[in-house]
Amino acid sequence: MSRSITVAALTAAVVGLGALTGAPAAMGAEGQRAPAPAVTRAALDPALVSGRGAEVPFAEQEAENATTNGTVIGPGRTAYTLPAEASGRKAVRLTPGEHVAFTLPGAADAITVRYSIPDAPGGGGITAPLDVSVNGKKRSTMTLTSEYSWLYNQYPFTNDPDAGPLHPDWWITECACVPSGTTPAPTITTPFRPNHFYDEQRLLLGKKYRAGDTVRLTVPAGSRAAWTVIDVLDSELVGLPHVELRAANVLAFGADPSGRRDSAAAVERAIAHAKRKNVPVYIPPGTYQVNRHIIVDDVTIKGAGSWYTKIKGRETALGTPAADGSVHTGVGFYGKDAADGGSRDVHLSGFAIEGDVRERIDTDQVNGIGGAMSDSTIDGLHIRHTKVGMWFDGPMSNLRITNNVIVDQIADAINFHGGVKDSTVAHTFVRNSGDDGLAMWAEKNTNTGNTFTRNTVQSPVLANGIAIYGGTDNTVSGNLVSDPVREGSALHVGARFGAEAFRGRLDLTDNTTVRSGTYELNWNIGLGAVWFYALDRDIDADIRVTRNTFLDSTYNAIMLVTDWPVKDTYSIRGVHFKDIRVDGTGTSVVSARAAGSATFENVDARNVGAVGVNNCGSFHFTPAGSEFTLTDLGGNDGGGTTGDWLAPWLLPNTLTCDDRPPVVAPPAPAPW
Repeated sequence: MSRSITVAALTAAVVGLGALTGAPAAMGAEGQRAPAPAVTRAALDPALVSGRGAEVPFAEQEAENATTNGTVIGPGRTAYTLPAEASGRKAVRLTPGEHVAFTLPGAADAITVRYSIPDAPGGGGITAPLDVSVNGKKRSTMTLTSEYSWLYNQYPFTNDPDAGPLHPDWWITECACVPSGTTPAPTITTPFRPNHFYDEQRLLLGKKYRAGDTVRLTVPAGSRAAWTVIDVLDSELVGLPHVELRAANVLAFGADPSGRRDSAAAVERAIAHAKRKNVPVYIPPGTYQVNRHIIVDDVTIKGAGSWYTKIKGRETALGTPAADGSVHTGVGFYGKDAADGGSRDVHLSGFAIEGDVRERIDTDQVNGIGGAMSDSTIDGLHIRHTKVGMWFDGPMSNLRITNNVIVDQIADAINFHGGVKDSTVAHTFVRNSGDDGLAMWAEKNTNTGNTFTRNTVQSPVLANGIAIYGGTDNTVSGNLVSDPVREGSALHVGARFGAEAFRGRLDLTDNTTVRSGTYELNWNIGLGAVWFYALDRDIDADIRVTRNTFLDSTYNAIMLVTDWPVKDTYSIRGVHFKDIRVDGTGTSVVSARAAGSATFENVDARNVGAVGVNNCGSFHFTPAGSEFTLTDLGGNDGGGTTGDWLAPWLLPNTLTCDDRPPVVAPPAPAPW
C-alpha cells in the first residue's frame, strides 16, 4: 500500500479547506467552477483531529463540499435514514443526468466511491451505472450494486423488505408494545427498520492525475436506479504493483488470475512448496477465485498490493452444518483452531479479500481472516463483503495488525475473542461495519495486554466504534471514531455478553470521538460518546480515561449505566476522567444511571445543551441523594447555559435526574 499521501501533507495542502471556509473556487477543466479541494477527516478540518486515527494513503473528500447539480441530504442523525449513515451525516443525492465533481487535492491514480442506490422492490439489490470522467474525458463506467446493502428488521436482520418483525415477542419502540401480546395487533409499517444502506467501490484510473484535476461522477440517463447517493470520494496515488521474485508464485502452481477457475488448491500447493523451500508465497496481480478457507501456518503470503491482487469468493452452502454451527463457507485465510494448537509465524500482506456475504448468520465462519495466529503479522490488506473482517479465537498472542482497510462488513471489522494476549491493531481504517468496528471480547478466556492504537472507525451502523468487553490491562489510544448510527456509540466499556471481569487497568487515552452518542432504541434514551455498561457484573477496575476529546456529541459525552433489572445488583466504580475536552453536547457532559463513583480532573467543556450532570443513580431518589458519587479533583471548567458543568452544588451526588431532556444541537466543533 502506497503511503505517498500523508496526513501532514494533506493538512498542509488544504487548499483543503477552501470549500469549507468560503475560499474562492477555481475553474475546472470541464468548463465550470470547481471548488477548492476540501480535504477532511471524519468530515472535519484535519487540524481538529490531528494526531488521532489511522495514517492512510488516501485523501477523504465529502460530496456535500463538492460541486453538484444534485441535492444535498442531511444533516440528520435519526437511524434508518440515509443521512444518518453518511460520513458527516450529509451526502449528495443524484437523479439520472445529475453529477457531483471533486477537485483532486494531490496526485492520484485511483479513487474509492462510497455510495448508496435503492434495493430491489422485493429485496436482493440492483445494479446501476455511474460514469467517471476526469477533466471532461470519460475514463470508465462503474457498476454500482445494492446487493450487499439494505438489511431490514430486528437482529439478526433479513434481506426481505416486506417481512414483519422477526421477534414479535420483543418489545419495540415503534408501537411501545410487544406486538404478539397486544390486542388489537399493531400495524408495523414495512420496510421495517431499513439499514446498512452504503457500499463502496474502488477504481484505478489508468494514469496519474495532478492536484487540481477534476473527477466528475455522473448518473447516466436511463439508469435503473431512481436515485444515487454519493457520500465520499477517496483519492490515492497507488503506484506500481509490488513484485516478489524469490517466492513461490501461485501462477506456477495453476492459479488463475482471471478469476474464472477456482484457485484455492493452487494457492495451497504454493504454500506447501514455500514451506519446504523456506520462501514466501507471491500472488501477482489478478483476481483469484477462492470459495473456502485457506489454512495458514508458518507461512508468508505477499500480494502485489491490495489494488492489484484480489482474492474473491462466493459464499457456499455446506451440505451439512459444520461442527461449529456454520452452514456456509467462503473466502478466508484462517489460522488453525486454538484447540489444535493454533498457527504461528503467519505473515499476510498486500492483497484484497472480497467476500460474498449478504446476510448475518452468527454461527457462520465466513470472515476474511479467522482462527488463531500467534507471533504473526497482517499488513496492508483490503477486506470487504465478509461477515467479520478479522475474527480471532484465542488463546493466542503477539499478533500485529497494521495498515489495513476494512469496509462494508455485515458484522464487526476486527474482534479479539477470548484469550488474545499482547496483540495490537494500529493504523487500520474501518468504515461501514455492521456491528462493532474494533472489539475485544473476553468471553471464557480473558484478553490481556492488547492495544488498539491510531485507528479510524467511521459510521458503524450498529453498536460501537471501539468496544472493550472485559479483560485485563488493555489500552485504547489515539483513535478517531465518528458517526455511530444506532444502539451503541464511539467508545464502549461493557460488562456484558458473558465477558470475564475487568481486572488490572484499562486505559482510554488520546482518542477523539465525533458526532457520537446514539439513540438507544430499546431504552428510548440517548447514549454517551463514551459509555460504560454494567449488565452481567460490576465494572470495578482501574479505568483511566485520559486526554480524550469528545466533539459534537449527540446526547451525552460520558455515560455510566446499568440495565433496569440489575440496577440494584451491579455498579460502576474506579473510573477516572482526566484532561478531557468536551466540545458540544446535545444534553449533558455526564449521565449517571447506575450506582458507583467516578473522579474528574481537568475536564473542560463548552456548548453543553443541558445541566452538566444528569445524575439518576439507580433511580431510588433517596433523601441522601443519588447512589452515584462524583469527585471533583479540580480544574473542571466551562459548561453551557446552566453554568459550570461540574458546579459545587452538583457534588458529590445531587439528584438531577431527567430521563429525556430536550436535545440542543451544539455548534460545529472549532479550535479550542
